[in-house]
Amino acid sequence: MNFGGAEVVYDYTRSGIILVPVPYDETSTWIRGSDKGPDAVIEASVNLEFYDVETNTEVHKKGIHTIDPVLEKSSPEALVNAVCSKVLQLLNENKFPVVIGGNHTVSIGAVKAFTQFYPDFSVLQLDAHSDLRQEYEGSRFNHACSMARIRELSPVVQVGIRSVSAEELPFIDKERIFYAHELYYEKKLYLEAADKLTENVYITIDLDVFDPSLIPSTGTPEPGGPDYFELMHFLRDVSKRKNIVGFDVVELCPSPANKTPDFVAAKVIYQLLSYIFR
Repeated sequence: MNFGGAEVVYDYTRSGIILVPVPYDETSTWIRGSDKGPDAVIEASVNLEFYDVETNTEVHKKGIHTIDPVLEKSSPEALVNAVCSKVLQLLNENKFPVVIGGNHTVSIGAVKAFTQFYPDFSVLQLDAHSDLRQEYEGSRFNHACSMARIRELSPVVQVGIRSVSAEELPFIDKERIFYAHELYYEKKLYLEAADKLTENVYITIDLDVFDPSLIPSTGTPEPGGPDYFELMHFLRDVSKRKNIVGFDVVELCPSPANKTPDFVAAKVIYQLLSYIFR
């Protein structure tokens, strides 16, 4: 199924935006099911309205096409390389990649591709967790290590963080991390976070960045995150000030009992595309 279903059907050649499903759950450490995330997001996306009220646009006319999923599961390193290879192919064909995970390990491969393609590049991480463990459960490519590996490739600005292990503290860059409890009281910190990004920006959105009252269906839910409009309007401001070159949405663990998080994830994708291409 294509993102958007029958209303958003474009062939690969005519599409500027390519969705890359990566149903990867192998390095997850608590609630399993992020491999079901991409299908759940795409299924829910059929119920979107494709005229966006806020931007007065129909971004689907840019052309949105969903390719076959990346299915590499032999090792985390192999998965990272497979995602990198696919995203590089899309960039070489002048496509705008949107990666749908899967857990946060998939983002490492996407960032690896973008750093080979764009100068003056940085990553905006929206997440409840800092993900700076150097190794976890025997792997340097565990989802809990995703930003440790990404920081080896690119500068990172971390926004919405509210869960850090003691072992990660030596790796925290205090000038480039914006904690959720501080953002709650000082909204101007969102602008400071945006100022620390370079011209070309890749965004990785771990859905647990949102308060779990909005999205409970994640692998590691954490209370205290921003609501929908707070976070999306921050992304709107980033899109006005910077060149967003691609993004991912990861860590949805869909629940048959609650389809709302699936739809919110689809809406986040479409809303952010509306901001970027308005």
